[in-house]
Amino acid sequence: MRIDKTHDVIIVGSGVVGSSIAYHLSERKKHSILLIDKGFPLSGTSGSTQAWVWVHSKVPSWYGELSLYSAELYPFLERKIGDVEYKRTGGIAPFFTEAEKEKALKLAEKQAEVGIDIEVLSRDEVLEKEPYLSPNIAGATFSKIDGNVNPFRLVELYIKSAKKNDVQTSFYNQVISIQKNGDIFHLETLKGTFKTKKLVIAGGPWSKELGEMLNVNIPIKQVRGQILITEPLQPFLKHTIGGVRQADNGEVLIGYSKEEVGYDRRTTLDIVQQTAKMAIDFIPHLRRANVVRSFAGIRVIPLDGFPIIGEIPEVEGAYIAAMHSGVTLSPLVGTLLTELLIDGETSIDLSRYSLERFNESNIKSI
Repeated sequence: MRIDKTHDVIIVGSGVVGSSIAYHLSERKKHSILLIDKGFPLSGTSGSTQAWVWVHSKVPSWYGELSLYSAELYPFLERKIGDVEYKRTGGIAPFFTEAEKEKALKLAEKQAEVGIDIEVLSRDEVLEKEPYLSPNIAGATFSKIDGNVNPFRLVELYIKSAKKNDVQTSFYNQVISIQKNGDIFHLETLKGTFKTKKLVIAGGPWSKELGEMLNVNIPIKQVRGQILITEPLQPFLKHTIGGVRQADNGEVLIGYSKEEVGYDRRTTLDIVQQTAKMAIDFIPHLRRANVVRSFAGIRVIPLDGFPIIGEIPEVEGAYIAAMHSGVTLSPLVGTLLTELLIDGETSIDLSRYSLERFNESNIKSI
């Protein structure tokens, strides 16, 4: 396919966030859109995740509310792009002490204010829902809204659907520099120079480097998470559990580690051992399971933990979408960035998520 050199919108980053923006934008805008990536879809963070669609423990409540709105879009998204194996299993977050129970009760009270329904379950109530959980737990929070999705199907179908709407793609094509001349961005890449009036940075862990090409500080950090995969087991887990879930093929995905080690996707024995112990503490039945592989993914986490979504201040025509929980938030972020790019405003107030919230030194010069 011939790739045009001049576009109305270029999106840098083809992970779950960038591909969602490309798809949602293509639904409304029949002009030239280019999705560009230094690698290939799913070669980065989106292909190395447990892929929870998780809402109920996202705090403060205004952040939980954003996640709730996005989770509610998943059934409609599937009708449009196809089966992404979205399952609203309900989510369980076990706790082991009475002190944690008090925190859980406060969480349920606050989240109820924005429409997130949480039950605080006793030990017996939890074990009735999930008999294989450890009898040592004191209880758990539970919400029907939580679930999971197949990230490979999700990104694949976002991109497939975007291409049907004439979105062009350029993969294995690293952006080397970005210059702005007048109101036009010039992106120099390994495969030539591309021009655009509007630019969206959705590069995940590489968003900081892309921002520096515009002399903008995007305050994010790279956080590694290591995940263990067991052999296929007979189905025994019904819910998505904080740290553990069972896939359709019977494999159990285990992991909740957070390490600030830069872009290092190696797995390490100490974290593998800690993760295995966590799994057995939660679900003693897993003591008998064989681990067949492990992998690590790099989360992109803004310095205050909350998404950065919206216009880049003082760089007219440039936009940013950088966040952890990209799988949960992708349907909504794609929708909101589309509104912003086409209408100039969004149906949900994004001021809390603006890059401006950090400090004025984010903008060096342009």
